[in-house]
Amino acid sequence: MRRLSGASTPGVGVAGRSTLALAALGVVFGDIGTSPLYAMRTVFALDGGVIKPSAEDVYGVISLIFWSATVIVSVKYLAILTRADNEGEGGVMALTALGGRLWASRRPGAGARAGAGVIVVVGIVGVALFYGDSVITPAISVLSAVEGLQIAAPGVKPAVLPIAVVILAALFAVQRYGTGRVGSFFGPVMLLWFAVLALTGITGIVRYPAVLVGLSPTFAVGFVVAHPFLAFVAMGAVVLVVTGAEALYADMGHFGRRPIARAWFAVVFPALMLNYLGQAALILNQPEARLDPFFLLFPSWATIPVVVLATAATVIASQAVISGAFSLSRQAMRLGLLPPLTVRQTSQREGGQIYLPAINLLLFVAVLAVTIAFASSASLATAYGVSVTGALLVDTVLLLVVSRMLWRWRIWKLVLAGVAFGTLELLFLAANLSKVASGGWLPLLIAAAVVLAMTTWQRGRAIVQANRRRSEGSLAEFVEEVRRSKVPRVRGVGVFPHPDKDTTPLALRANFDHNHVLHEHVVIVSVVIAAVPHVPVDEAFSFDELGYAGDGIEHLTIRFGFSDEPDIPAALRAAARSKSPDRELRAEHMNEVSYFVSRGALRATASSGMPRWRTRLFLALAHNAADPASRFGFPPEHTVTMGSDIGI
Repeated sequence: MRRLSGASTPGVGVAGRSTLALAALGVVFGDIGTSPLYAMRTVFALDGGVIKPSAEDVYGVISLIFWSATVIVSVKYLAILTRADNEGEGGVMALTALGGRLWASRRPGAGARAGAGVIVVVGIVGVALFYGDSVITPAISVLSAVEGLQIAAPGVKPAVLPIAVVILAALFAVQRYGTGRVGSFFGPVMLLWFAVLALTGITGIVRYPAVLVGLSPTFAVGFVVAHPFLAFVAMGAVVLVVTGAEALYADMGHFGRRPIARAWFAVVFPALMLNYLGQAALILNQPEARLDPFFLLFPSWATIPVVVLATAATVIASQAVISGAFSLSRQAMRLGLLPPLTVRQTSQREGGQIYLPAINLLLFVAVLAVTIAFASSASLATAYGVSVTGALLVDTVLLLVVSRMLWRWRIWKLVLAGVAFGTLELLFLAANLSKVASGGWLPLLIAAAVVLAMTTWQRGRAIVQANRRRSEGSLAEFVEEVRRSKVPRVRGVGVFPHPDKDTTPLALRANFDHNHVLHEHVVIVSVVIAAVPHVPVDEAFSFDELGYAGDGIEHLTIRFGFSDEPDIPAALRAAARSKSPDRELRAEHMNEVSYFVSRGALRATASSGMPRWRTRLFLALAHNAADPASRFGFPPEHTVTMGSDIGI
């Protein structure tokens, strides 16, 4: 397993690490970085203002904010979870894959399979909740940004929704250029944003320096003990301070652990806490400022520039969850929870910088629908938090599994972590579940749809694979059958992509059974994507004669780096020129090559093992899977798709 970090990434120097950290400001911290706009205001607006602008309540709230961010973001995510990567990738799917693999390897037998299955189910719930956040965050961020313009120009209210739609369309359109380029553009804007947060926070603290005592954890504990109901209500808004923490972890593959940690501790965390302290100081000094403590921190002449900057920052906030959704989607595909979709690598240096056109389109449609349906950030506010807090709790459960299996944590350390993280997150979740009837149902509905799609694809894929393996039969037995049959061999090379060398490609079986002919040279090709940017030529190819030399049938494994284009024709030409002693394939054979894609049509059967409606859902998902011929660069004029029907 490769550990990815800005410091250890090959070819990344000091300037490169600084560039990655700056880009991370624009992509990773947009969501959590804009929480000062509404978090403190929301706390003091809860239930008609049950939390008062008194020293006791303000100190209790600021202490809850500081220690929530410290425990969840600084300790749980950056100090612990970012060390649990899966080949450089972070997020709930990385934890799921890592936890399932570790559980199965350390606890062999049926119990291991059951335990790994439970881990996968927990992971599916976590990623489904994250998708809910990925839909809501862009909608509420852009709406709140555009609504902020009403402060300077109240007459723009009728144009808020159309402007928001245009901004969303532009935001999703630029995703094709890659998170690195997007982050390079957004990074300087967010750096200015955090500088403004810090400076205005300092001005508030200077006016009321006594607010610094609120950083003591005793005030949070005292607030909870003295006013448990008020503290519970406050938790429903305090969680806004840590929204974006899961996206921070999910985006680790885009930039690496160290650039993200460097940006958090050097810029983001100090700026956020200074601003929250400044807002708290203002409320203590001027109780009426609790209605909008963020903007009232600024002098009147700065209102319009700050509204413009805040608008830009909240638009940028959407980027964190969008890029995180790309990462989680690719990991879900690797786990067999989503159909294989087109993945475009957008960086030659960072394997996590990717673009998934299908996911981008689905997110855009969902975000647009939510934006138009709710029409205002106030309407969406009640839905915000349920999916975030659920995802936080899922990460904690998976963290405990990985910590025990990977790092061999002792029981006392697991209990301590479970209590420290789990108790806080359970309180967050409970406080937000009270909002289900008034909008919290939206992320739960999105999550339920994602869970249904993932479990349907997982179940249907298992059925298809079992049926397909029965149709394919053993490759070793097929080679024996070919040797006995003396089948005619025609000139040229027949290339058959296939996941492994255990079973026979459907196209190869169909060509043999129906056409009663094989090419002079048959090459079964399996592709492996390595966890490095590029694979040297001398390490890229592995040949297997499949038991017999000189029979014209061999298996070739091709290893691509994550930044390499998976071009099988080009790789075959390089393999034919390689010095491998086991190869039968020669350069002179490559003048006449045909590519055969095994893609039998899926058909519903009466005994599919799934309800009819769920079978139809699986078939719809399969219909939208990426075409393997285009994925692997096969020339259309030399490509044939073959295979028999496969039941589902």
